[in-house]
Amino acid sequence: MPGPRPGAGSPKLLLVDDHELVRYGVKSLYSELQGVPLTWLEADTLQEALALYAREEPVAAVLLDLNLADCKGLQGLRLFLQAHPAARIAVFSATQDEFVIRQARALGAIGYVPKGVVTTEMQNMLSALLWPRGGPQAAGFAPASALFPRFPSSAMYDRVAELGSRHLEILELVLSGCTNQEISDSMHLSLGTVKNYVSSLLLALDVKSRSHMVSLFR
Repeated sequence: MPGPRPGAGSPKLLLVDDHELVRYGVKSLYSELQGVPLTWLEADTLQEALALYAREEPVAAVLLDLNLADCKGLQGLRLFLQAHPAARIAVFSATQDEFVIRQARALGAIGYVPKGVVTTEMQNMLSALLWPRGGPQAAGFAPASALFPRFPSSAMYDRVAELGSRHLEILELVLSGCTNQEISDSMHLSLGTVKNYVSSLLLALDVKSRSHMVSLFR
């Protein structure tokens, strides 16, 4: 789904965060961008955000916190995209873990906005979210790098990301301490299928055991 056209009116952004002060600060600091007024929509739970998005379409972009009262981690991103596959979602989080950021990107996030980012960087990220083909005062395409923090190249993370979103979901559960049976039950997959996924993760990371795999991300 493309961003709003420059001059097409006030673009709507949905900010999903359970801290009222954070929402107030973002709205106050970024009431306009490149001379264009922004319309901020607010939600403090995932369910409220899903309903608001459906009611207020078109919404140009969503800033989604990772930890809300009714969902934790990347579950919210998955559920939002299941309900609204065309949504343009950027994760909005204080977490700056490389693995989490790569997971978010693989699962369909179009950006990852750290809460501690300086004002200039935040403006650049919002501009790239709203006008991927160039804003009212900027010609050309917004660089994709503006939407994700940069990290040194890591062959290990790259190998995992290449395996796809289902592998990343299972890896997240393994790192959370779930057994194969618990993963099987929660994802409605056969135990044999889960074992195959775990084996491919061990192979991709070049490790011999689950405990060694978990230790890589601690």
